[in-house]
Amino acid sequence: MTQSMTGFGAGHAAHGGEDISVEIKSVNHKFCEVKVRLPRELAALEATVTRQVKARLHRGAVDVSVKRASRSATGTVPVVDVALAREYRRAFSQVAAATGLPDEPRVAELLGQSGVVRLEEPAVDLAAASTGVELAVAQALLALVAMRGVEGKAVAADLTARLDDIERRVGKLDTLAPQSVVDYQRQLTERVSELSKGLPVDAQRLAQEVVLFAERTDVAEELTRLKSHISQFKALVASPEPSGRKLDFLVQEMHREVNTTGSKSQHSALSTEIVAMKAEIERIREQVQNVE
Repeated sequence: MTQSMTGFGAGHAAHGGEDISVEIKSVNHKFCEVKVRLPRELAALEATVTRQVKARLHRGAVDVSVKRASRSATGTVPVVDVALAREYRRAFSQVAAATGLPDEPRVAELLGQSGVVRLEEPAVDLAAASTGVELAVAQALLALVAMRGVEGKAVAADLTARLDDIERRVGKLDTLAPQSVVDYQRQLTERVSELSKGLPVDAQRLAQEVVLFAERTDVAEELTRLKSHISQFKALVASPEPSGRKLDFLVQEMHREVNTTGSKSQHSALSTEIVAMKAEIERIREQVQNVE
């Protein structure tokens, strides 16, 4: 089924003490362009996330935002410099021995010394974080694809309805094109008779002119190709495979055939149908820009 390129999805995973949240949004783009925003400590996972997204999506500008929850309210944890604490303890003992005072320092006193305790960002378990990111991205992609599918279904319905309208008008052209030759023959005969003022009319010459007109205005080949393009277009819209680029190409070819048909048409009824077909094809072109 047709997939849109516009969507949003969110995912969350906790693994090995790592808490990961992911949001993915996508919009129209000719190719699959992935931008990943990661916390500094998870920067090494950018290539992995990009590959995971591209394995699931074929087109679209995709923005991936990854967040890692902190294990504390401030986002930092206390780290003790044990070696420095030992040096402070040794210094206390030396002072006690030199002064004859009791050597009874408390842990709180040691921890209160400069540099013994400092606040740092929590160390990341990259293996656990990698698994968490993979799970959260997979979950977000599922939600994104589901949303793209819902919009894609609406786009497919709109495209099919417009194609049906164009197909109906092509049927009219099949009927009107031969009639335009008949009308031209009648008009030419009447005009020549009016201008000749009763003089004999060369029927053979008139027939030649009608044949030349029929050749110049023959749109059978264009209409045959247009029908083929419409049939291929409908098949692609119904296909589960990504087909946005192929649809874009077919729209261009449909526009080309309709333009050629219009340049050959010498009948007002034909021109009316062609103008309407061009308008529908332009609307189809706009919709196709959002198809994966």
